[in-house]
Amino acid sequence: MPKLTPRYIMYGALFTGLAASIAFRTIVILEHVEPAWVRPVWYFAVIGNFFFFYYRFRISVKRKNAIRENRLLDKVSGKEPLTDEDRDVLSYLLNSITKSPENINYVIISLFSLLAIASDLAFTLLD
Repeated sequence: MPKLTPRYIMYGALFTGLAASIAFRTIVILEHVEPAWVRPVWYFAVIGNFFFFYYRFRISVKRKNAIRENRLLDKVSGKEPLTDEDRDVLSYLLNSITKSPENINYVIISLFSLLAIASDLAFTLLD
């Protein structure tokens, strides 16, 4: 049965993803304030995104493999009874989904996106 990712890795990935996303959004501000920082921040953002999305890819593959290997879709749709192992795998999948902090990521990225747009518009109007 698959195991849940430890919380420190889960939140480390969340922090990495958020830092990279925020870095991307600060680029529009840095263009106005300190253009020399645009390229280093862009590299940080791209590398951070790579690690975050690689982590998310691994989680997705792990979940799909658990479903496929245990033929859970067939069993849940009533064609076969669930075994104790199937219930353990379903418990893993549901815990994995409910404990994932991805919603925090979406909210913060959305807010920083709006802030980046507002900042860029303000800088553009002030120029």
